[in-house]
Amino acid sequence: MSPAWPRADPQDPDVAPGGDPVEAWFEARGWAPFVFQREVWAAMAAGRSGLLHATTGSGKTYAVWMGALARRVARPAAPLQVLWITPMRALAADTTRALLLPLAALAPDWRVGQRSGDTPAAERARQDRRLPDALVTTPESLSLLLTRERAAEELAGVHTVIVDEWHELMGNKRGVQVQLALARLARWNPHLAVWGLSATLGNLDEALQVLAGNRDAVLVQGRIDKTLVIDTLLPENPGRFSWGGHLGAQMQQPVIAEIESSATTLVFTNTRSQAEIWYQLLIQERPEWAGLVALHHGSLDKEVREWVELGLKEGRLKAVVATSSLDLGVDFLPVERVLQIGSPKGIARLLQRAGRSGHAPGRPSRVTLVPTNTLELIESAAARRAAKAGRIEKRAPPEKPLDVLVQHLVTVALGGGFAADALFDEVRSAWTYRALTRAEFDWALAFVERGGASLTAYPEYHRVRLVDGVYRVPDRGIAKRHRLQVGTIVGDGTMQVKYLSGVKLGAMEEGFIARLRAGDCFVFAGRVLEFVRTQDMTAWVRKANKPRGIVPSWDGGRMPLSTELADAVLELLAEATQADWVTQIEDPEMHAAQPMLATQARLSRLPTPRTLLVERYRSREGHHLYLYPFAGRYVHMGIASLLAWRLAKTAPNTFSMSVNDHGFELLSAEEVELARLLDGSVLAPGDLLADVLASLNSGELAQRRFREIARVSGLVFAGYPGAPKTTRQLQASSGLFYEVFRKYDPANLLLSQAQTEVLSQELDIRRLAATLRRMAAQRVEFVELKVPSPFSLPLMVERFREALSNEKLADRLARIIRDATAEADR
Repeated sequence: MSPAWPRADPQDPDVAPGGDPVEAWFEARGWAPFVFQREVWAAMAAGRSGLLHATTGSGKTYAVWMGALARRVARPAAPLQVLWITPMRALAADTTRALLLPLAALAPDWRVGQRSGDTPAAERARQDRRLPDALVTTPESLSLLLTRERAAEELAGVHTVIVDEWHELMGNKRGVQVQLALARLARWNPHLAVWGLSATLGNLDEALQVLAGNRDAVLVQGRIDKTLVIDTLLPENPGRFSWGGHLGAQMQQPVIAEIESSATTLVFTNTRSQAEIWYQLLIQERPEWAGLVALHHGSLDKEVREWVELGLKEGRLKAVVATSSLDLGVDFLPVERVLQIGSPKGIARLLQRAGRSGHAPGRPSRVTLVPTNTLELIESAAARRAAKAGRIEKRAPPEKPLDVLVQHLVTVALGGGFAADALFDEVRSAWTYRALTRAEFDWALAFVERGGASLTAYPEYHRVRLVDGVYRVPDRGIAKRHRLQVGTIVGDGTMQVKYLSGVKLGAMEEGFIARLRAGDCFVFAGRVLEFVRTQDMTAWVRKANKPRGIVPSWDGGRMPLSTELADAVLELLAEATQADWVTQIEDPEMHAAQPMLATQARLSRLPTPRTLLVERYRSREGHHLYLYPFAGRYVHMGIASLLAWRLAKTAPNTFSMSVNDHGFELLSAEEVELARLLDGSVLAPGDLLADVLASLNSGELAQRRFREIARVSGLVFAGYPGAPKTTRQLQASSGLFYEVFRKYDPANLLLSQAQTEVLSQELDIRRLAATLRRMAAQRVEFVELKVPSPFSLPLMVERFREALSNEKLADRLARIIRDATAEADR
């Protein structure tokens, strides 16, 4: 390897005679390398791996890219030398442009290419003939490269791998895919250097270890002076009582005023439904903004998204309403302002979105929070405090998911084959599989070789065969199906949405489309559409004449409040219990929320880190019990189910539940005996796993998780291009496998993985256990309510919305608020 830069050319305007080409290239642009960039260059020159953690827009890309260029080989045996892994296809083009910029001065003979699901067939064919020197790709496309027969020959020259936005991959199965791919590449090139990039990680040491494994690695933190402003758009009348979405309409005009005052604004929402609603609100109020305000989320057609992204880059758009589809590091320099509708739910997400403005070294970043209810005012103040204190969420990697391992075994068998002993050692070098036992590996190998204990009679599940000591894929059909389904991104089935003219709008979840009848109107892609018919897995629509339609609700839309943000909220509430707090309020958000907090204190109490607030209220509906652990909606669902189950064991009762990020409601037909709750015994961890599973429909939850596992492991095939299977077909197939394994192969490790994932992902069992321990240690403050409190009302509304129309809900709320206000004013 020859890590020397090309000799300086006196005729090159970017390079001063005799100077360092990198320094000269920076200087020609009016830049100067930061200390952290030089630190990365030195580490990479020494052959070390690492994790670079630095502020968004601070120059991470050129820190690792210059280091990778310095490691290039003059005459490699195989052309591909650098892999740049990005979690999103949308980032690939932007990244490629940035990597190409210095090549004329630093590596004029180098070629940079892209490879993802969006890569045109002609470019793929060109790469098949000869790969570029550097390739920007995704985890899925990298796995596909590993399935090529000559993978070892083509990829042995890769000496540097850069994993962009590592925080987005580390905590999921796509990150596991990356780990396994890195282990394979390191086997072919023991001198492989791996570098991760991130701006928002709380557990940096663990993140480095997961990425680098046993390599000599260093953590580099890019500390640069960058102004970050986090403020809040305050409502004129926050009110003493509030609930989800209560302030939305009131915030419409202030949001429009903020957009008007800036050249380009990104308006972030937490869900696609919210994005559709806010886009409609803006266009209805400012119809002249049509064409200047755009919508961007993952369900829109690729061409629509690319048009929006280009409009942002060129400064042609006044505003874009977006979801997490624009969270990551695409460089939109014209963006001046970022608005966040509703709570960011987490500090990392807030910082990531703030970084979309001022996305360059030295430029300030500003994010303005737009509360949609009064409790979100408190979350806004808490988020700012937590962000300034650097309290960023941790990302926990999955523990040895066997469905990903099963898929990887077939991938490697396709890519030249493998010997079992060598591959076992290789897989265990990946952090996630460090504790993998030989028995577990052998089970996975037997599963792909002969279908395990229950599928031996079916040849299509004999996916690998031992030939001369090497496992290979013997069947072309199996190989084709595997390559079509490589990856771990599994979502519900979708249908294309098209105008009758054939123009594509995007894709909607099949379940939503199935509920529509001809003539029904719904909102999608910023338009009100009329459903015409379904044909060939396509929903055909026309422009509706009606001004309003159903707003779709996408699965997986609600994010729980993070532990870090929840703790910061409780700390602020504790301050609000102090006698002289009103005279010492520093945060404008807390000043705006003060009437609501005063009403809560008057009718009940305020929760604090040391106290557990328990409220009881009687109504004609039954007996209401409210608890406020502040642990996020998923944990609250688990605890509510657990409490109801434990309480009903000693005194039979019927419960219904309502949850939000702050607490939960148990509504029962009979009065609950509170002694075990007040003394903490019902909160004792005990046999937590068994009790949680017993309190929920764990079989149904596990079967739902198994659908994903069946597709990742290759048990279920999603169909060929142009002929996809429907969601119903896929669910039926995975359900059949689940039942077969449960009855005839109960020791199947994919079944136990399904139950493990229910606990870890759907219920967040670690956080649930930690919350129970904290609740058991807290002092219980019990309040008998005469009227609903400001904290209990949002939980009531969550339940009302499932049973009442908007008009009836409004009437019901008006009566409740009138009575509660009268009680508070006594």
